[in-house]
Amino acid sequence: MNQPNQRGSGGGFRQSQQASPLAIRTKKTQFDTNTYTRLALADVWRKDWVYALVPFALGLLPAIFVHSWWWLGLAVVLTVLFALLRSAQVTGVAQMEQSKPLFERMNFEMDQKQLLLRVGPEKAMQLTWDMIGRARRDADAYRLYLKPGAPPADTAPWRLWLARTFDVPVFLHLPLRIFNSPNDQKLFEALLRRKNLLPAEAGAATV
Repeated sequence: MNQPNQRGSGGGFRQSQQASPLAIRTKKTQFDTNTYTRLALADVWRKDWVYALVPFALGLLPAIFVHSWWWLGLAVVLTVLFALLRSAQVTGVAQMEQSKPLFERMNFEMDQKQLLLRVGPEKAMQLTWDMIGRARRDADAYRLYLKPGAPPADTAPWRLWLARTFDVPVFLHLPLRIFNSPNDQKLFEALLRRKNLLPAEAGAATV
């Protein structure tokens, strides 16, 4: 699994990061770890439920040769173990030291070049837009998903497949209520569209 500090977070907050005077600035917010876990688990199981069928099928496979209800029990146990391990992989992210900067109380400053996660006047984490893989607009918030870090060049193919298939989503959560005006929200959404993080729309606003 790619750790949060492998996704461009720079290992924590740095000093004296400055955004453009024309940057969009938000109110302060704090991403709750329980909210992250709930949203991340929903993302993971929306995609990975099909993989839970693999341990179930493996548990039932011996029933082809020896008919017994024990094989059904084994299939259920293997499936539950898979679900618990995959869920623990997700819930563990919020507890990791590398993840703590994502759950600080902060405000955001966004311009064409970068996204600043600002905790205080002289303390901010800088993300460039190429560190964001995609965005999602929910009913009450935006989610900005960080790109996974590049694996070492000598990583075995099967490890690459595992890393891609069972990656854990790490994202920033920007509630709509933190924008200072509806216009700021429209400008931010237009910025996301120009960065190809959201589908383009005709007549988008400009920053």
